[in-house]
Amino acid sequence: MFSPKWMLSHLGVVALIVAMIVAGVWQIDRHQTRGDRNDTIRARVAEDAVPLGAVATIDSDADIGEREQFRRVSVQGVYQFNDEVLVRNRTFDGAPGFWVLTPLLQDDGTAAIVNRGWIPLAFGDDSVRAETAPPTGAVHVVGSLQPARKAEGLQQADPATGQLTSLARPDVLRLAQQLDYPVVPLVVRLEATPTAEVAEFPTPLPLPALDAGPHASYAAQWFIFTTIAVVGYPLVLRRVRRGEAGSLPDDLPEPLRNEANDRQGSKAGG
Repeated sequence: MFSPKWMLSHLGVVALIVAMIVAGVWQIDRHQTRGDRNDTIRARVAEDAVPLGAVATIDSDADIGEREQFRRVSVQGVYQFNDEVLVRNRTFDGAPGFWVLTPLLQDDGTAAIVNRGWIPLAFGDDSVRAETAPPTGAVHVVGSLQPARKAEGLQQADPATGQLTSLARPDVLRLAQQLDYPVVPLVVRLEATPTAEVAEFPTPLPLPALDAGPHASYAAQWFIFTTIAVVGYPLVLRRVRRGEAGSLPDDLPEPLRNEANDRQGSKAGG
């Protein structure tokens, strides 16, 4: 049991047990984090909408959207359809498509970027999209705050220059580079309006599901696997040791092997 081969086996099992414990603890932390997020969403969407300027302005830092995410706000202004861009690779009910980001120019000359919802791939990011055009004239919209995000990791970053018609993520700062007016550094996710006049597209985005998710069950599975390893591995070692103790060496001479077998047979018969 203390030969180099078995020592490697012991170390491998110990490392596996530690890894499974870490995975279980991580899933518990994810479960708690999701619960805290759900509580925040419930509390914020239950509040009355406040003017956007009471929460964020063009001078707010870039993290304002993260801190105030899901808070309900109201904005008044005129949609700038010609400055609209799409966010690529967005899904809705499993279907691929785009998010529609449209600047809403306020009376003070600043704009809020409104996520008006999802449209399917059929509209395309280079088409006129007259069917998805926003209302003309002054409008009053209500929505929840959404953080601005940049393309990260393996996602292809957007070109740093040029006039873009689509973005990899809702990168408000990149969009602001091609606008003639300052913008608030976050996104207002438009709420669904229960009226018959609302067009089919863009489809307003729903809030995240407020369930607990699978993290608790995943944590339980990891701890079950850990228990199996802790209890099962010593039992395996015990059976292996018993098997080796009752076996004869392969290089034992034939006369000695026969004598040993006779003795084992005698013991068994006695």
